[in-house]
Amino acid sequence: MKGKITKRRVFVILLIIFVAAGLLLWRYLTPYAPEQSAETALISGGGISVEQNDNWISFEPGLATGPGVILYPGGLVEAEAYSPLAKTIAMAGHPVYIAKMPLNLAVTKGDAAEEIIRVHPKLTFVLGGHSLGGVMASRYAAEHPRQLKGVFFLASYPDEKGSLKDTTLSVLSILGTEDGVINRTSYRKGRSYLPDNTIYYSVEGGNHAQFGSYGKQKGDGEATITEEEQQGRTVRALLDWLSNLG
Repeated sequence: MKGKITKRRVFVILLIIFVAAGLLLWRYLTPYAPEQSAETALISGGGISVEQNDNWISFEPGLATGPGVILYPGGLVEAEAYSPLAKTIAMAGHPVYIAKMPLNLAVTKGDAAEEIIRVHPKLTFVLGGHSLGGVMASRYAAEHPRQLKGVFFLASYPDEKGSLKDTTLSVLSILGTEDGVINRTSYRKGRSYLPDNTIYYSVEGGNHAQFGSYGKQKGDGEATITEEEQQGRTVRALLDWLSNLG
């Protein structure tokens, strides 16, 4: 009888641990969902055709007048949350493709750009990402520099595996001054993996989350400008950089 009770207790304890672990994992993997402004931007209009498939969201102008832009989302941020930013860029003549990531983590599909590039053979491309997305974008670019014209980082930086130091790629790095999420030490270290001609742009008053449209992010600083203003400044910096690509 004592042995049966002991086994039952062990089973109950293991069950509790399993359930607790599952709840913690569920809580950790719960993504940041797009706000209403992002949902609205997913509707075709303003000369931009918006379409989705299982792997990406496309924002295509009636007439493309510049390189295509591939964007990797930040960690645990749904791809749709970047639709206002993407649509605004597309309105300037650049087709934009937001990669969809399994579990909303770019680390699960760092080669997402490959298929997008393959099915659009007439376009040239730049690749970039927000936060974790930028890290994984740089790794892809480091391995496939000939497929791209440039790389951009939104509140992000490359690691050693994504070093672009010895490439001829054009690079743009954009960071909000009130960003409370980015690791500043890692960011400074990441600069050593970028070409000497990298362009750095600071969004005064911008934070980490407002590069997308998914609300506040845990640990982030308080922005002193609106999301619309932050994204507007970001788009202007991106367009200036894109216009100067060789």
